[in-house]
Amino acid sequence: MKPIEFRDGAVQVDASLIAEGLGIALPLLRKQMQAGEITSLSERGIDADGGRHRLTFFSGHRRFRLVVDESGAIIQRSALDFGNSPLPKSVRKPGG
Repeated sequence: MKPIEFRDGAVQVDASLIAEGLGIALPLLRKQMQAGEITSLSERGIDADGGRHRLTFFSGHRRFRLVVDESGAIIQRSALDFGNSPLPKSVRKPGG
């Protein structure tokens, strides 16, 4: 599997890529995902951003975002870490 693939209208992202972006070990990522402590948001670009997708992953204090093209190639990646503070609600909004 490539790190990011689109299949049947769904996005599949390699868990190790998410774990690295959130700064946690893969086993902990899996545990937190099963517990609902890691959430995600997928947005499809329109107009000038057509053909792009923004994939955002949230943990208690960190946000990891990928912007990818239709083939799954990473165009941009970024992470915000709020240390001991929880993520502000504004960081969890689409487009934010």
